[in-house]
Amino acid sequence: MVIIFFLSSRTGNELHKAFPFLSDFNIGHIIAYFILAFLVYYALNKTVQSKTVDRWNITICLLYGITDEYHQSFVPTRNPDIGDLMRDMVGVVIAILVINYMKRYIKKIAKADKVKYS
Repeated sequence: MVIIFFLSSRTGNELHKAFPFLSDFNIGHIIAYFILAFLVYYALNKTVQSKTVDRWNITICLLYGITDEYHQSFVPTRNPDIGDLMRDMVGVVIAILVINYMKRYIKKIAKADKVKYS
């Protein structure tokens, strides 16, 4: 969250200087919130019921995305954008899908090993 806040505090020119290989920062939103969702999942996984982890993850990332867009309204050359928020949420949803796929895959492997060694 600190890194996202720091990058959101930079002007467009500063971001282009820092990331000259990106001509469009739309993918940056997806990547940043993909990583954020993984980290939020890791933080919540042991403390929140497994049935609600995804909902909490989406809620936390969405609220942070909203506050991030609001924060950008105070940065010169930056504006809050609902499209950016939507791209943030795309990153979150992709992360949650990957996490759930990984959990099912690991369970499947564990079950196969249990049967194999029984």
